[in-house]
Amino acid sequence: MHQFGISQTTLFLTLYFLLSGADSATFTVVNKCTTTIWPGILSNAGTSQLATTGFVLQTGNSTVITVPSSWSGRIWARTLCTVDSTNKFSCVTADCGTGTVECSGNGANPPATLAEFTLDGDGGLDFYDVSLVDGYNLPLTILPMGGTGNCTAAGCVADLNGSCPSSLRVVSASDDSESVACKSACEAFGDPQYCCSGDYSTPETCKPTSYSEYFKHACPAAYSYAYDDASSIFTCAGANYVITFCPTAAATEKSLGQAAVSPDLTASGSTTSSKLIPAAFASLIITVPFFLP
Repeated sequence: MHQFGISQTTLFLTLYFLLSGADSATFTVVNKCTTTIWPGILSNAGTSQLATTGFVLQTGNSTVITVPSSWSGRIWARTLCTVDSTNKFSCVTADCGTGTVECSGNGANPPATLAEFTLDGDGGLDFYDVSLVDGYNLPLTILPMGGTGNCTAAGCVADLNGSCPSSLRVVSASDDSESVACKSACEAFGDPQYCCSGDYSTPETCKPTSYSEYFKHACPAAYSYAYDDASSIFTCAGANYVITFCPTAAATEKSLGQAAVSPDLTASGSTTSSKLIPAAFASLIITVPFFLP
């Protein structure tokens, strides 16, 4: 019965969402990973940059960002970041290349799991998705709060680093047995059929490959290649959004068609053999068998 109790965090979020102005939306970015992450934000061309374009987020913490109601752009998380002797900031995965925590108009260096948004688009709808088109570095979900319409969760909750095909693996510099990210086939091979470019630049000519199907099987509610629109883009109207890295069960239940629940933003305090995935989610992680090179 304890899991249904109303926490102070849940009450705060509910009131915050109800009182948010109609001319703006809020993104609550949550870190449920077992290590620190550094989220980055890139506004699309023609959209104003937000007040922050990058920040640090400790394990178990969350940050609320206010965005214009018509904003479009992407959010991701950098991992394994350090500052060198010249005070240059850099990250092993999803680095934006500015040398600082702020990304200042730069995008993520792939591979990176992306949360993508177009707010107040056609028909007044928000369009949102989680994309693995540029590869994968962390589990990620988007959960709408307080909107109208379909408003289901999007995302990828699987630990793909542990099962990434060898030809797509990005390994730790200190331990080549530890996979820290999983490249897209486009990045790994540069072949037009994987990149949906050249003779493969239309939905009719660019089809799923064995590599994109690996991502899709593991993460059916995320983009696996450029034209994977039908099952990967979601809509809602007038919502605020909770963006969770290394999510636990709440967002997963809604993505499976369960009733909406308020997210638990507290840290699990548990550890597992994975350095990034919380133990509370271990039973839900998908381990994907593969036979790709």
